[in-house]
Parts: sequence; C-alpha cells; structure tokens
Amino acid sequence: MKRPKKNWLEWTIFAISLVLVLVTAGVLVQQQFSLEDKPPDPQIELGTPEAHDGYFAVPVKVTNRGDSTAASVQVEVALRTVEGESETGQFDLPYLPRRSTREGWVTFQHDPAKGKMEPRILGYEKP
Repeated sequence: MKRPKKNWLEWTIFAISLVLVLVTAGVLVQQQFSLEDKPPDPQIELGTPEAHDGYFAVPVKVTNRGDSTAASVQVEVALRTVEGESETGQFDLPYLPRRSTREGWVTFQHDPAKGKMEPRILGYEKP
C-alpha cells in the first residue's frame, strides 16, 4: 500500500508546531536553572485613592520578588488622618506566585488623601 504524500500546508503546520514545542521546552529548562531558591518577598505599592459613594477605595499592588510562591498573603493598610482618626483596610491573596504581581483594593470611610497610609504584610505561608 502506498502512503499519501504530505502537502505543503501539512509540513508548514508541523514546522510551526515543532518550533512552538521546542521554544516552550527551552523556556522551562532555562527557568529551572536560572531561578535561585529565594524565599517569598512580597512588596506593597499603593495607588491613588478614588472617591465612591460613601467610601474611598485605594488600589494596592503586591509584588513577589522572591523565587518561591507565597500562599494566604494577608495585606493591611492603616490610615491615620490629620484629625487623629485611624482605620484599617485589609484583604487576602490566596496565592502570590514567584516574580508576579497581584492587585486588590482597600476601602476607607475617611479620605486617604487627608492622612497618611501605612501598608504592611501581616503574614503569609509557604505552600
């Protein structure tokens, strides 16, 4: 029995697929050997507060600069106004993968622009 010849489209699809698989494998191997075993290192960056109906929302960016994933990351932002009022906002991130960024929001009743915000990581786990 004679095998049918492949046409140019089949060879093109095969070549593209082969290149994609090899590039993916190369990136995975490169990451495996280039990453160190640094523990999670979450860093917080606060955005500009936005006024909403009855509250103020502040965007929060959390970046993990470490080479390990952090789980159950607890983020807190304390607000101290010039009038002496204080309140806190917090949220949890289930996972913060290595070298990645996640975003969340905290809300306050008082205007954060008229006070000082102090962000901090309350804690996290190593999965």
